[in-house]
Amino acid sequence: MTGNAGPVIVPGAVFGVIGALAAFPLRLAAREVERRHAELRRGVTRRTTHIVFGRALLAKAAKSGDAEIERRAKVEREAGRQLTSENGFLRLLGLMKAPDTSSLSRQSLIDQSRLAGDDLDMLSLFDAFEHDGEPYSFRDLILARKYAGLIASGANWGAIARSVHRSGPVASLTAKSLNLGSQHGRPDAIYLDEGRSELDGQLLFDLGSPEDDTLEELFAEAEMAEEEGRHDDAAALYQRCLAIDPKDAIAAFNRANCLRGAGRVAEAAHDYARAIKLDPGFVEAWFNLAGLMSDEGKVGSARRHLQKAIALDKNYADPVFNLARLEFDAGNMAEARWLWVRYLELDAVSEWARTAQKGIQFVDLHMARTAG
Repeated sequence: MTGNAGPVIVPGAVFGVIGALAAFPLRLAAREVERRHAELRRGVTRRTTHIVFGRALLAKAAKSGDAEIERRAKVEREAGRQLTSENGFLRLLGLMKAPDTSSLSRQSLIDQSRLAGDDLDMLSLFDAFEHDGEPYSFRDLILARKYAGLIASGANWGAIARSVHRSGPVASLTAKSLNLGSQHGRPDAIYLDEGRSELDGQLLFDLGSPEDDTLEELFAEAEMAEEEGRHDDAAALYQRCLAIDPKDAIAAFNRANCLRGAGRVAEAAHDYARAIKLDPGFVEAWFNLAGLMSDEGKVGSARRHLQKAIALDKNYADPVFNLARLEFDAGNMAEARWLWVRYLELDAVSEWARTAQKGIQFVDLHMARTAG
């Protein structure tokens, strides 16, 4: 089996990018994806089918640790999304040739190298091998054995991934001896025996324009401010992102969430509507705008937006529950009951499911009393 006959981008696929791309400007990647009748957006929505993990995440995690990257990868895999590395993404686009020979399965590589499966997956996701997934090559096996030795000496996958991209082509490491330790006092640095040339540090790939760099940095700064609850600061940063890229529905949506958190309701509604205009299938934007309308007592508008969200994604449980509650409050008992039954088909185990069960019981009791 050879790596040249790899997968291609399927029309209708929706790619989300987590972290900034290090090897390729996002705007150019988006253009290439659109040419294949698919979509590429920052972040992840319910419509996202594939996720590209940007290598810039590694630099961001150098101080804070790699646990958040591991958690996010686990969540997205469990959600059924297909994860790909930057190089894997470039191969999908036909912008990078796949290495020629590959025949080893993931399990075979694990068995022969003694590299833990989780470490193999994370190192693959950040392009520490020739291939970003199975089938792997013999050179990948050599690298896996070297990485297993580094991990046994106290390194982790993140330190290795950050280091290997300083060496040029990853495959070149197969002929070199890698060791853990540093001549500059950093115990997690990895270096080559030849001249003790250290490999850790910033990533080499930087093909973006200054505008691309600014946008990626702004977006990352905005996400951090949002995570920290600094809603006004985050909204201002997302607005700067939108000034650079007015077509970014994710930035508009995130800004709307921040404005809502800051109590700036009218502005939040405007940006939810903006996100929907940019991406009419953005189901979370329809849902959040419905919540905003409901909070403002605009029941008719909330109902319409929830119905739209349900029509766009029939497996999205949250708008079904909220619409059931809205119909119940409006006295539409039969409709509320039907919606709660539907909700339980989508979610039978959560606290909200127990609330839906109680709602059904209440409606049944109410209707029995009314009939009596």
